[in-house]
Amino acid sequence: MRLLRPLLLILTASVGVAALVGWSTGVDRFRAQSSETETLLSALFEADEQTQPATASASRSASEQSPTPVPAVPPATATLDPQVRIALLSQNPLHRVSLEGGAQCTNQTGSPVGIAALNRLLAVQRPGLLRCGGQRGSVLVNGRAYEGIVHLINRGKGWMAINQINLERYVASVVGAEMPSHWNAEALKAQAIAARSYGLVHMIRPADPDWNLGDTTRWQVYAGRASSTDSTVRATDATRGLVLSFEGGLVESLYASTQAISDEAHGHLGASMSQHGAQQLAQRGLRFNEILGRYYAGASLARIRSDGE
Repeated sequence: MRLLRPLLLILTASVGVAALVGWSTGVDRFRAQSSETETLLSALFEADEQTQPATASASRSASEQSPTPVPAVPPATATLDPQVRIALLSQNPLHRVSLEGGAQCTNQTGSPVGIAALNRLLAVQRPGLLRCGGQRGSVLVNGRAYEGIVHLINRGKGWMAINQINLERYVASVVGAEMPSHWNAEALKAQAIAARSYGLVHMIRPADPDWNLGDTTRWQVYAGRASSTDSTVRATDATRGLVLSFEGGLVESLYASTQAISDEAHGHLGASMSQHGAQQLAQRGLRFNEILGRYYAGASLARIRSDGE
């Protein structure tokens, strides 16, 4: 498996939430403070003593027990929900932006910008920065709805949309984009943990100074509100803050549709989960941690912490 080291200690919510978004409204200062973010996130979680691998449930028959240790689920605790920045590369080129439910747009000075004026600006290929969103409503980028904040930036190479959203809401959308939302709840939970671990790796190691990761299969698919359903939200809430850890490092939890694709795409990199395999194991009655134990052998489950204890 691919690991990101080191990931140690705990980060308190009061420091973490304020520091994880290092952008300024000035165009020249819009870039994330990546080294500062890495320093903070390198202390984001600790593997609790109770997260060491445990054996599979004795009640399950020997034929159905996992041949590898099963990572125990750490106790529920208050967790940090940092914000992640996703480049909406699937929406390039950027044709139109609209708003619904009370969302608004402003320019880099904070002045309101109407939708007609905003789309006229998008037609002009010159450097600029616009911010759309709010506590309510959605921002529609080329007709696809996103919650949170959508930053529209142009650094002289065309306009790009970047969605800034809480990690847990991002995970709920990724689960529905990467796995059918009607699948078994335990498979969805396993996918949520894999998606969260992968997303957190790219918060520590961003792909670009302006964004953490993209929304395409190059990273993991993210479709905004369209792929966030009741079942994916439940799977995300049930695993809130849980990530895969190995010897104090964060697992970059790779996965693919089938085992054959996983072996071909990721075999040289280490452990990788088969999504169809996860569904089959869930249908046989395995819980999400048992499923993860099958694919990420030796990994434990850790929880993003915010209480400093």
